[in-house]
Amino acid sequence: MQSHTFIARLAGPLLIIVGIGMLANLGVYQTMISEFLHSAALVYLSGVMTLLGGLAIVNVHNSWRADWPVIITILGWLMVIGGIIRIALPQVTVSLGASMYGSLTAIIVVAIVGLAIGGFLTFKGYSSE
Repeated sequence: MQSHTFIARLAGPLLIIVGIGMLANLGVYQTMISEFLHSAALVYLSGVMTLLGGLAIVNVHNSWRADWPVIITILGWLMVIGGIIRIALPQVTVSLGASMYGSLTAIIVVAIVGLAIGGFLTFKGYSSE
């Protein structure tokens, strides 16, 4: 199995489940986001985990070919950048998070985008081979 297929099979269903959870529990997610942004330890820990996951993806799959697996590469690099920002500039994370997730509309948009990307990755990951 190729690395992009393996990662798509992991990330796709995860994004689908998170998207469904966000849409089904908007108020709960809004509270979780607010609590997260008020915890420096959680911002730091999520940065470490995000950076680690992003580096893992980039190390096993860093292909910039014009085909669907480039989505895996882009997600990996976005995770690397997000992890670095959370670790090195936690105040930026808090201010961006507060402005981005200040409304339920933003949470709905993020959930729908996650569902779309997750559905696509799941389809590609499980229809390959």
